[in-house]
Amino acid sequence: MRLDKFLKVSRIIKRRTVAKEIADKGRITVDGKTAKSSTDIAVGNKLVISFGNKTLSVRVTSLKETVKKDEATQLYEIIAEDFKENFK
Repeated sequence: MRLDKFLKVSRIIKRRTVAKEIADKGRITVDGKTAKSSTDIAVGNKLVISFGNKTLSVRVTSLKETVKKDEATQLYEIIAEDFKENFK
């Protein structure tokens, strides 16, 4: 499954176009390597996603084409969630 589709189906990122944009800017790594939106994802991969002030690390536990909203969290396991504080 493509990275951008997985992020949308799992609801880590709500829209596929936004997931594609973030991936193509180099803000997502898969098993330590910078990933593009077309990168294939497999069960067991570790994803690190850098949002504005947050970094989310997850492990892929399942791949499905579609899931209901309440089942989306079963597709991944959160490893770490780091917040950067901005002091200005």
